[in-house]
Amino acid sequence: MELYLDTANVDEIRTALEWGVISGVTTNPTLVAKEKRPWKELIKEITSLVPGPVSAEVLSLDYEGMVREARELAALAPNVVIKIPITPEGLKAVKTLSREGIKTNVTLVFSATQGLLAARAGASFVSPFVGRLDDVSNEGMEVVADLVMIIENYGLPTRVIAASIRHPMHVLEAARAGAHIATVPFGVLQAMIRHPLTDVGIKRFLDDWEKAKSSLQG
Repeated sequence: MELYLDTANVDEIRTALEWGVISGVTTNPTLVAKEKRPWKELIKEITSLVPGPVSAEVLSLDYEGMVREARELAALAPNVVIKIPITPEGLKAVKTLSREGIKTNVTLVFSATQGLLAARAGASFVSPFVGRLDDVSNEGMEVVADLVMIIENYGLPTRVIAASIRHPMHVLEAARAGAHIATVPFGVLQAMIRHPLTDVGIKRFLDDWEKAKSSLQG
């Protein structure tokens, strides 16, 4: 399972790239707005840093607007992927863009049937929102598992991105469910690294080394 970073913060992206663990980036209008920078300029910088896919979302709700924005965003860099919400207009736009060779990531997916429709329309990626489903007492990871099974059953080229990840256990569950990708906030990525026993082990090794040095010097 690949890991993408769910952020529009360039510093977070640089750090995660230095760790060598992320393969792409996903953004959304909320994340971009937090950075208080011209969004196309920001997307261009992110795509220049990240060798893999970078998802950028359209803001229009109608077919014509979605396609127009998608073409403008896709022209920014070859690794731009267009995020489009799962609506009738969105599916229509995905179909057009897929025929033009523009990659799409269908977002705000909350059921396997929505994901199947996106895949049939030609989506490159489909993003079920795990955390938001859990928030309303649904099993978000079941949607991920169902979508993976459907896509693999029928040999569809669409890849499943487990999105709306809230904690490291979501990442583990996504991997168990067979998700192709999990996109995670920087804080979750940091939490995945940490473990109290690791800290204890490092301290013990260093303490033992200091004791050994002292005995040799004595």
